[in-house]
Amino acid sequence: MLKKMEIFQQILLSTSGLLLAVFMVACSPPENHIKCSSTNTNCTITNSYGTFPDRSLCQAANVAYPTTEEELISIVAGATEAERKVKVATRYSHSIPKLVCPDGQNGLLISTNYLNRTLEIDVQSMKMSVESGVTLRQLINEAAKAGLALPYSPYWWGLTIGGLLSTGAHGSTLWGKGSAIHDYVVALTIISPGGPEDGYAKVRSLDESNSTELNAAKVSLGVLGVISKVTLQLQPLFKRSISYVVKKDADLGDEVASFGRQHEFADITWYPSQGKAVYRIDDRISSNTSGNGLYDYIAFRSTLSLGLAAIRATEDTQESLKDPDGKCASAKLITSTLVNLAYGLTNNGIVFTGYPIIGYHNRLQSSGTCLDSPEDALITACPWDSRIMGEYFFQVTFSISLSVVKSFIQDVQNLVKPEPRALCGLELYNGILMRYVKASSAYLGKEDDALDFDMTFYRNKDPTKPRLYEDIYEEIEQLAVFKYGGLPHWGKNRNLVFNGALKKYKNAGAFLRVKEMYDPLGLFSNEWTDQVLGLKGDVNIIKEGCALEGLCICSQDIHCAPRDGYLCRAGKIYQDARVCALVSTSEQ
Repeated sequence: MLKKMEIFQQILLSTSGLLLAVFMVACSPPENHIKCSSTNTNCTITNSYGTFPDRSLCQAANVAYPTTEEELISIVAGATEAERKVKVATRYSHSIPKLVCPDGQNGLLISTNYLNRTLEIDVQSMKMSVESGVTLRQLINEAAKAGLALPYSPYWWGLTIGGLLSTGAHGSTLWGKGSAIHDYVVALTIISPGGPEDGYAKVRSLDESNSTELNAAKVSLGVLGVISKVTLQLQPLFKRSISYVVKKDADLGDEVASFGRQHEFADITWYPSQGKAVYRIDDRISSNTSGNGLYDYIAFRSTLSLGLAAIRATEDTQESLKDPDGKCASAKLITSTLVNLAYGLTNNGIVFTGYPIIGYHNRLQSSGTCLDSPEDALITACPWDSRIMGEYFFQVTFSISLSVVKSFIQDVQNLVKPEPRALCGLELYNGILMRYVKASSAYLGKEDDALDFDMTFYRNKDPTKPRLYEDIYEEIEQLAVFKYGGLPHWGKNRNLVFNGALKKYKNAGAFLRVKEMYDPLGLFSNEWTDQVLGLKGDVNIIKEGCALEGLCICSQDIHCAPRDGYLCRAGKIYQDARVCALVSTSEQ
């Protein structure tokens, strides 16, 4: 049966270019992640993946859908006067942590779904003002129509401006101000709780003249209020030239810093179990250069639900049978298919004929075509759509300072060297994406020029079941966070990565002072944000099997899976790590 599944998977993947091209215009778009038992009342909310790190479901008494700033002010005022907990929800809700959960069952959700207008584009000053519910795709397209460009952005365009600012989302560069969109914000308007003298809602218009508050609001985790309007500094639209080059990873640690400085839009995809790295040579070029390239990343396209189910069933079987060889074979097939199809780059919007890919920046900087197609009864879907048997994963993302990143990479290589099959599970999800980020003026932005590591890997539907090479994944996480002081991506990660996070930010105190000024009652905070900000307890959830879900670091065997032979042990490279390792009966 396993062999048959792998054969089917090979057929599916080897023809994926054709399948995706056929179905990319007939896909079921994501469902609304807010569900209410009656009109906008008695609601639940989750994220686009259908699950939070602790697998809980968040509740709210009702949801409001403002269409104007005036309506938004009135909604915030009503909630403040009633001292109700409030959280802001975005169109697609792509944050993995529990940022959108109001505490208890009497909270209010404010959706920015209809705050989605472009307000002004000033071509002369190259500034663009939008409402906070505008998606990245809308922003990119509207700017391009005016001959302008947002220079750096995340690769997934299904994010709203308010959401990506609140979580510090970014692209990849060490050039200019860096790759984080918040560092191109020159002004924003935020609605926060107010006193009776303010009508219970205070409207603050921030710009570089009140930089203390702006630096707090640019990356806020949503705890300062609701962003209503954002003004961004753009650049003239330009062209890029992109080529991917596959190399062995033996000198990866030596090359990462210089590579990021050599190429403006550089990134690296690392396949540690294969001993390979794919370097993205990506630079700004003259707009007179011929080319009309397009980026439509394969993993973000509509995909046959039956095919996704077959792939997931194969991985489930490989996990249950403890079959690393099967995982490695599948991973090589997937990664070679992606490389051969240039990850979804085409020279003319239709076919890939060879490098370099040359095209306008707005056609190359971001993608996500599975979002915007009509219903097809779930014949096809985004790969992670929770309504189908598709992808179900953990995503761990952290940034390591360039000053120590070589040592981190070497530690990972040394960890994998005795167990070369250990990270094939990462490669099933296209390996480790490494993007460049710069130190930011935002109080909760990056502290140093750094390399961001994005790892996606298998999550079992049964929270008590460990995965293959559980200890290796846990040790890499702890190496990054504790030995090398890695900073979390605020919109991703398991709880473990947020342990002691705020202590790593030199302006944490300044951020908390602004928070106290804007929302002294903590109406826009919840239990999770209080824990992350060091205001109430910590992010660890101690219970049986908690380490398997990244909810805690094991200190006892019961935090692992002792019935399956997984016990709490010290790390192999990082002795201070505590990981769930498969221990033979003779060693117990």
